[in-house]
Amino acid sequence: MGTSTRRARRQRFVFAFVAATLAVVGGVVAAEEARLVGDALERPGIDAFYAQPDDAADGEPGSLVKVDALLGAPLAARAWRIMYRTTDVHGDAAVATGVLVAPLTPAPSSGRTVVSWGHPTTGAARDCAPSYGFDPFIGIEGLRFLLDRGYAVVATDYVGMGTAGIDSYLVGVTGGNAVLDAVRAARSVPDARASERVVLWGHSQGGQAVLFAAQQAADYAPELDIQAVAAAAPAADLPGLMSAHLDDISGVTIGSYAFTAYADVYPEASLDVILTPTAQQIVPRMNELCLLTNIPELHEIGQPLVGDFTTSDPTKTEPWASLLEANSAGATAFDAPLFLAQGLEDGLVVPSDTTEFAQHEADLGMDVTYHEIPFASHGTVAYLALPAMLRWLDGVSAG
Repeated sequence: MGTSTRRARRQRFVFAFVAATLAVVGGVVAAEEARLVGDALERPGIDAFYAQPDDAADGEPGSLVKVDALLGAPLAARAWRIMYRTTDVHGDAAVATGVLVAPLTPAPSSGRTVVSWGHPTTGAARDCAPSYGFDPFIGIEGLRFLLDRGYAVVATDYVGMGTAGIDSYLVGVTGGNAVLDAVRAARSVPDARASERVVLWGHSQGGQAVLFAAQQAADYAPELDIQAVAAAAPAADLPGLMSAHLDDISGVTIGSYAFTAYADVYPEASLDVILTPTAQQIVPRMNELCLLTNIPELHEIGQPLVGDFTTSDPTKTEPWASLLEANSAGATAFDAPLFLAQGLEDGLVVPSDTTEFAQHEADLGMDVTYHEIPFASHGTVAYLALPAMLRWLDGVSAG
């Protein structure tokens, strides 16, 4: 065979490969464009969905209040925006919103395993709810991989975001209940084909929420079969988290959400006890801003409060010290295997705190897999943990 013939064949192969690749990429791009068009078409009437009916809280935890099929669903999937009932830390009825996504591939005869996702901190205001965003799926880490594996994925906004209600930021029991009741709500959407089998997956604030969900599932939602729990840089140790950031902008930002939420949720908690007069004046403005879209403005407002935010150390001042302990994960063991990921470049959740938490869970007799990522920050750890988490999850599912 001559050199020119071989060169021609190689060129034809390269051209064919490039054409096929462009066709695939073009198809994906077209699907994404169609999804974003669907998202845009939904915006004009979106506020009506988040308005609660008068009887919104009347019903069993996990029952649906509203469900709307979404025009802008991920590729090869169906999606719904949901409003559902749940229970707060005091046992009172509450309402939460979220999104549900299920692949178009046929479901097993026993139904799909449901991944319940707990999102990281996005803020406290209604507009900060992930399901309310223009792209309600963008923050669900690993969504594409989970759908391709046949999972249905439900993502709560937690209580007090998305719709009316007292904000539940870092209130562990309320967050955990919302994560579990999201699965119950998903099972009420027939086309999702959601089963009682559950995987819990969360990041940061969402890590705390799924850990609490795992702890209380046996009592709160005994019909659910929690098969696996995964958390990236979880806010598991609240005293440790607060102590690490008493005098920096992260502490002011997190504290503006957390102290306000706790003061609203717990009658014994008064902002006068823990926040300086200047902080009490400024914190309401910070609570109107979403973390991901307003970081520069949050820092501009909050920076003058660094060093003048709290009147004392909240980890040593009652009732705040006891409340931070009560809302830290790890009080009880659970049966499901646990995957924990931590970035060693994390500037928010101190890596040693997660290491100690992993050891604590193992000491309780739990099956713990601890994965450290040397170059991961707090913002990137969930994404960078996906390869290891998915391999672990595949092994758990196979077992």
